[in-house]
Amino acid sequence: MGTQQTETVNIIDEAIISRTLEEAQAPDEGRLEELLAKAASLAGLTLPEAAELMLIDDPEHLHEMFETARAIKQRIYGNRIVLFAPLYISNECVGNCLYCSFRRDNKDLERRTLDPDEIRRETRWLIEHGYKRLLLVFGDHPKNNVEHMIEGIEACYSVHAGEHDDSIRRVNVNAAPLTSEEFVQLKPAGLGTFQVFQETYHRETYERMHPIGPKANYDWRLGVWDRCLPSGIDDIGLGVLYGLYDWRWDTLAMLQHAEYLMQTYHVGPHTISTPRLEPALGSDFSTHSPWLVSDDDFKKIVAIIRMAVPYTGMILSTRERPEFRRELMELGFSQVSAGSRTSPGGYTEHNPDDAPQFEVGDHRCLDEVMRNLCEQGYLPSFCTACYRSGRTGEHFMELAKPGDIQTFCLPNALISFKEYLLDYASPETRVEGERIIAQHLPQISSDAIRRSTEDKLRRTEEGERDLFV
Repeated sequence: MGTQQTETVNIIDEAIISRTLEEAQAPDEGRLEELLAKAASLAGLTLPEAAELMLIDDPEHLHEMFETARAIKQRIYGNRIVLFAPLYISNECVGNCLYCSFRRDNKDLERRTLDPDEIRRETRWLIEHGYKRLLLVFGDHPKNNVEHMIEGIEACYSVHAGEHDDSIRRVNVNAAPLTSEEFVQLKPAGLGTFQVFQETYHRETYERMHPIGPKANYDWRLGVWDRCLPSGIDDIGLGVLYGLYDWRWDTLAMLQHAEYLMQTYHVGPHTISTPRLEPALGSDFSTHSPWLVSDDDFKKIVAIIRMAVPYTGMILSTRERPEFRRELMELGFSQVSAGSRTSPGGYTEHNPDDAPQFEVGDHRCLDEVMRNLCEQGYLPSFCTACYRSGRTGEHFMELAKPGDIQTFCLPNALISFKEYLLDYASPETRVEGERIIAQHLPQISSDAIRRSTEDKLRRTEEGERDLFV
């Protein structure tokens, strides 16, 4: 690993982050107006500008900031919310992360790694409940090598089920960092986005949280994209586990990381995830961290990331309870997990003794989440068209940064949602869904694309599947 290690000071400069926080002052009315106008133009925010906004406490100023974040999300992604499910492949781990139930020293956990047949069984269940997009989650263990990742991806894509021979159309992966050679191996398997969360960018805290195992190497983890992107995988996902360290520091560090990627590779993070620390079996730290993030501060985090990195897809976890997820979606999230089960085999086996990786706050099934989204005015989507049409990496950035991605997102959301309503929705969800489709169809600005979308909706009604613009 040492020969491939990036000079990571070029990625995260702790001195700049700390100094920026020390020097930041809450903006007055005029300065706030200036900052929000810049953000609303989709120009993003510098680290000092983001640090200023972190100090806002006045309710009126917070409201203005939240409204700006909401408008940015609307301009780039509209009312569209993409849904997916995590599929946990393994809870075996050689690491001992202090906040995780899968940690090596937790003896109260039955360990397992799904084989390809078990992955196919889980995938079939998910397809039969309407899912089209999966996130495979691998443990940090020798069993979960690149060969097993490829087997897992291929197993997911191999399953066909239901009346229309449905299949999974997009497989993303959350796993330990790989070598350049392993990324080259992985790409042909049909990988979507590859996620690696730094957890915390604060080196001293990182080393304390990850005492042993491959994950203990901060620099190897931080330098993952300098091996991934040159290997041809250009859809990547960043994330911080909020609650390990000061949220202000970690947010600025993640923004610095995103800026490094954009400057170096002209590709920023396709997604940013913002999970909060939740209670985990066998982890005292998970309930006693001095850095736990309040709901009010979490809303600030979401709004600031949306303003600072306007093009990114922000992912909302089922760690959060339903009523709070509703508030958060208004501030900037464009992707949500639904019906999540966070233990290997969790969808088909329902073993009450299986410990999840963390406590889930939202236990609604996919259909209920879809119906509630419709009731709130959102357009649920299973669209995977960008990835299958080559709109990834730098090409995606060219469309997303000015807000042009909606040209494709809105029609494809309507078509993929129509499929779900016809094939899997409950009668109540179908009624709400048809109302949402009728409401959003006229919003397609191009006459030609609207007519094409209407044609594909009709053909979907008649039995065709997997149509997209």
